[in-house]
This record gives sequence, structure tokens and C-alpha cells, in this order.
Amino acid sequence: MKIWVPMDSAAKAVGADEVARSIAETAASRGIDVQIIRNGSRGMIWLEPLVEVETDQGRVGFGPVSVEDVPALLAGTLSGLGPVEQIPFFARQTRLTFARCGVIDPLDLDDYQAHGGLAGLRRAIAMPREDIVTEVTDSGLRGRGGAGFPTGIKWKTVMQAEADQKYIVCNADEGDSGTFADRMIMEGDPFTLIEGMAIAGIGVGATKGYVYLRSEYPDAIRVMNAAVAITRDRGVLGPRVLGSDHAFDMEIRMGAGAYVCGEETSLLNSLEGKRGVVRAKPPLPALEGFLGKPTVVNNVISLATVPVIFEKGAAHYADFGVNRSRGTATLQIAGNVKQGGLFECAFGITLGEVVNDIAGGTASGRPVKAVQVGGPLGAYMPVQKFDTPMGYEEFDQKGGLIGHAGMVVFDDSADMLQMARFAMEFCAVESCGKCTPCRIGAVRGVETIDRIAAGDAAATELLTDLCETMKDGSLCALGGFTPFPVMSALQGFPDDFATQKEAAE
Repeated sequence: MKIWVPMDSAAKAVGADEVARSIAETAASRGIDVQIIRNGSRGMIWLEPLVEVETDQGRVGFGPVSVEDVPALLAGTLSGLGPVEQIPFFARQTRLTFARCGVIDPLDLDDYQAHGGLAGLRRAIAMPREDIVTEVTDSGLRGRGGAGFPTGIKWKTVMQAEADQKYIVCNADEGDSGTFADRMIMEGDPFTLIEGMAIAGIGVGATKGYVYLRSEYPDAIRVMNAAVAITRDRGVLGPRVLGSDHAFDMEIRMGAGAYVCGEETSLLNSLEGKRGVVRAKPPLPALEGFLGKPTVVNNVISLATVPVIFEKGAAHYADFGVNRSRGTATLQIAGNVKQGGLFECAFGITLGEVVNDIAGGTASGRPVKAVQVGGPLGAYMPVQKFDTPMGYEEFDQKGGLIGHAGMVVFDDSADMLQMARFAMEFCAVESCGKCTPCRIGAVRGVETIDRIAAGDAAATELLTDLCETMKDGSLCALGGFTPFPVMSALQGFPDDFATQKEAAE
């Protein structure tokens, strides 16, 4: 009897370890032969711990399962959810990057290969470097960590650079509120990230890679270190990648948790052992990155998607999506929702469909007021903009940004003036201090919002001017994007700001 119990951090936080232990102990006491497999999460967080049992129907899900449910689970009397892949939230998805997450044992390389793993790397090994980069370019893959920069262009720049050493750096410093896709893939399917980095290395001529992983993710750090060791022992990494003439190895580096280190140049400084502050550009990291050498810096999801492109072909991947946003978006739904979790689908689905249909509306039952998309620096999208398709340019045209595709939902009890203040205060706390508009502007911004709350009408215009200065004068996304949540709150929810003034009067 096979039983899958997730070892994903979200599942563990609600008792998955205790459930797994209880299943083992109860089965032993009853003489039941059970094989417990610790998988990743399927992404339906409201059902965690989601336990799966092998049956004639396939893998049937039960959740959320508690220790008290275990006797009934083993006796076959616990009410289930049916085949996991037929659960509506899951069945509506187009799983490409996350196809194996929650399905396989994350640290079983044979299981990984049985589900298509390493097929992309084997194909890439047989291709000229130029063709590898062209394949990524033709797929339309764009950076999944923020600005959506075309991945193929970045790879081509590094490939064409002349240097005695090149690097692949994976930005796993997932610090945006409401985001967890990077963590899920690292904990649930780490080999796909390793495979993607190896393909990138072969494509641009880099022989060394680093995963910069935030210290707040101890489970991901443990799994990634174990996965690197396994792939190295099995010849996937090392001087002869899968027996080829290509060399590529990698290691995991742990950051200290500074939000600004999610910006690529701050990350590189930290990776070199320096203070995590933003670098001025040029030079670009693609030409002078880690240790001054040409460096590809890509997000976890970007690199984890590369094996899919090489397994199925660029045309297959590019067939999904809308306009210049090709492939799938890994939407992370959080906040005040009934059904929070990871939802992978082709770009083009509207924001309203995600919030009202897929997420089921608010958990509180109150009307939705706003959704912040793209982390703490993303705009607050009002209900009036729920017809916006999930696409980079489409969101930009509506004054928002997709960023890492984290979505935090608020109901009508949220005070948007206070949310704007939080964004400014967050920037003030997390600023590295290098840029004056960010270092000083954020502090003045908090003070200005407090003046608005106290009824100072003149402070509204001052806040607008200050946001323009921050946007145009900051070197990195922290100061440059902070005006997004502040101005979207001010312009999209004027009643919240007016109410504060009337209360003060």
C-alpha cells in the first residue's frame, strides 16, 4: 500500500510530519504493509496535509488530514476527495513547469527520469550552443522573477561574451509577500532546477553554477543540497555531464534574508561576500557579473522551465500564452481567499477569473476589494480592473506588474491608506541605503502618508511628487517600484484617503 504525505514546508506547517509518523506507527501496530513516500505539494494549500493513497482508481486524495483521521484512513473508511488530478482546482491547470511537483519523490532521481526528467538535458548535450540559445529564444520564455526580460537575449549575451570563466546564478531569494513557487519547486522537484541550470551552462559556456537561497527556507536548502549531491554522484553534474564532454557543477549558497538581495546585482554582491547593495548599470551582469565574469542570473521558475522546453520543444511551449507572454504563469494565490495555492496555467486568463472562480472569492465571505499582484511593490488592482489578462504588457497597460505572479487578496474591510503606508514603511526598512530617493524618500513617504491620515490635504500632492522622484531616481526595483502600490492605492481607492481626512476634521 503506497501512501504519499507531502514534505513541503506548507504541509509540514499544518502537521504533515505528525501525520506521516502516525501512519507509520498505526500501520505497524495493525500489521499493515505501508510504503510512505514524502512528496512535494500539489499546490492546493487549503487541503494540506493532502494525503494520497494508491488505489485501483489511481492516487486518491484525502485532506486536510489530521492525526485523528489516520485510523480511518488506513481502515478505508475516511471520506476522500476522489482522484487527485480530478479535483477541479487541479484539473483546470496546465502543468508544465510543475508537472512532477507533488507526483514524485523529490530525491529519487530514477523517479524523476521515469517522469521525463533529464530528457531535455540529453537533447541539449547533442546541440550546438547557438542552437540551445535559439531554442530558449524561440520558446518566448521570459524571466519569471520580476520584469519579464526575455531569457534568450540574456543567454545570448553571455554566450557571445569572451571570458575564461562564466557562471550561472539562480536567484532563489524569494522574498515577495504571497510568493512560494520557488520554494515549492525546490522542495518538490529539485532536479528540474538542476537540469535547467546545467542546460543553461552548456548553452552559454559556463561550467559553474550557484543557487542563492534565502536562509528562511531551511527545507529547500536541505533538499537542494541533497539533490546536488545525488546528481553529482550519478554523473549528471561534474566534469562529464551525463558522460558528455561538457563540464558543469554547482553549489548552494545561503543568504541572510535581506529583501534587496532579490535584485540581481545586490545578490551578486552578497554572493561574493560583500554587503548586499545594488550595483550601478552598466556594466550588466551578463558581461561583468559574479567575480567580474559574464553571468546568467535567472529566477528559479525560469530555469526550472528550461527542461520542459528542451523535452517538448520550443514550439510546444510557445503555443501557450497570449501576445508576448508565452508559456505558463505560475500563479501563487494567497491572502483572504477560500482556495489558496499554486495554479499553473497559460498566460491570458483574467485576474477576475483567478480571484472569483479559481480561488473561490474571499474566505471571509465579504466582497473582494483589491488584489496586490507582484509582491509588496506591486500595484493594488481594484475590482474595476479584473478584466485584465495575466500578461506582462497587459498588466503594464493597466498600471500594474505581474512580477513573480504572487497574488494577495483583500476584502472590503481593508484600509488602503494603511496598505500604502505599509508599502512605504517596507521600503524604508529594506532599503540598502545606496540610493538617496529610496533611502530618504521612503522615510519621508511614511511621514507624508501619516499627514494625509491626519487630514492634511496638501500632503496628497506632495506624496505624488515624492513617488515620481523615487520611481525615476532609484537604481533598483525596491525604490523604483514602491510608487506602484502607493499610487495605485491613492488613485484606485480615493474614498479610503478621503475618509481619513473627514475623520480628522
